[in-house]
Amino acid sequence: MKEKLIAFLKRETVLCAAFLLAAVSMFFVPPDGRYASYVDFRTLAILFCLMGVMAGLQKTGVFQRVAQILLSKVKNARQLALILVLLCFFSSMLATNDVALMTFVPFAFVALDMVGPQAKKRLLVPIVVLQTVAANLGSMLTPVGNPQNLYLYGKAGLSLTAFLRLTLPYTLVSLLAVVVWTLFALPGRQETVELSFSEREALAGQALPLAAYGVLFAFNLLSVARAVPYGLALGVTAAGFLLLDRSVFRRVDYSLLLTFVGFFIFIGNLGRLPAFSHLLQRIVSGNEILAGAAVSQVVSNVPAALLLSGFTENLPALIIGVNLGGLGTLIASMASLISYKLVAREDGAIKGAYFRYFTAVNLCFLAILLLFAFFWRA
Repeated sequence: MKEKLIAFLKRETVLCAAFLLAAVSMFFVPPDGRYASYVDFRTLAILFCLMGVMAGLQKTGVFQRVAQILLSKVKNARQLALILVLLCFFSSMLATNDVALMTFVPFAFVALDMVGPQAKKRLLVPIVVLQTVAANLGSMLTPVGNPQNLYLYGKAGLSLTAFLRLTLPYTLVSLLAVVVWTLFALPGRQETVELSFSEREALAGQALPLAAYGVLFAFNLLSVARAVPYGLALGVTAAGFLLLDRSVFRRVDYSLLLTFVGFFIFIGNLGRLPAFSHLLQRIVSGNEILAGAAVSQVVSNVPAALLLSGFTENLPALIIGVNLGGLGTLIASMASLISYKLVAREDGAIKGAYFRYFTAVNLCFLAILLLFAFFWRA
């Protein structure tokens, strides 16, 4: 029992921290009728729907099939790395950074196995690190790219056009930085490689589910854009899961949804304590980008967005701050832990090398983008 509890605490550290903070805040603000108003049910409903739809699309194999088509013509390691990295960058804009990494990091292992053990040894760490950076930065562009964007987009009341106008400059600079780093800082980038996928990812028999999940995804995008009520989107999507594949319900990250609830309660209670509320407002107000980036380094960017959003009115700046804050430490974005765990499972001996390269690259990208933010907003 003790071992199970310890394992749970390690696995769900952020969830446990959220509920611990919520529980402590309840001593200062006892539960009452206002608690229900803390919870952003729209964000929770849309997040549930999008996670389920992406899980369903993953099961169809469509992402792997696209990757195989793109990689079938590569000639050298530079082209291989660029495709693997850009797959994460662009797919994360709609499929989320988590799904992009869960899909294309294992696919990178398969591709690198084909180029031989020596080349794989040189390329594995830099490619997976760059995939992780790319997924975290590409997801910045859209409201559905990551959970903090979805939440802050709804809370700020931005139009889709306004959101894209806000994030597009940072996304373009990120794309340029990712491409330059991949092309010129990769070891053995001129090595000749030849990939042959003898067993192509089969989509035969998946046409109907693929189309159905595509329709559900489009329907949920309408809900994100506020063209469709989120309650209707939730009902239609849940019914779709029941008809298509009930196992999708088990693949939704319920711990993330509960983490949101815990932080909603904590933030709501802090807002009713004037002393704490005014102190945090003075700290965060006018420093949203730096505060978002800094807090993300220690609690990750989703909790940072939830925590800081209650103490500033400049939510657009906070959106930039927590997205850039996904760079830096290994826990700055929970998506980064996905790559780390996959690498550790693939080859535990390179965990140290991965951590060092990851930290160095992330700090470089974070410095570049914070510098750009300073001049862009000056």
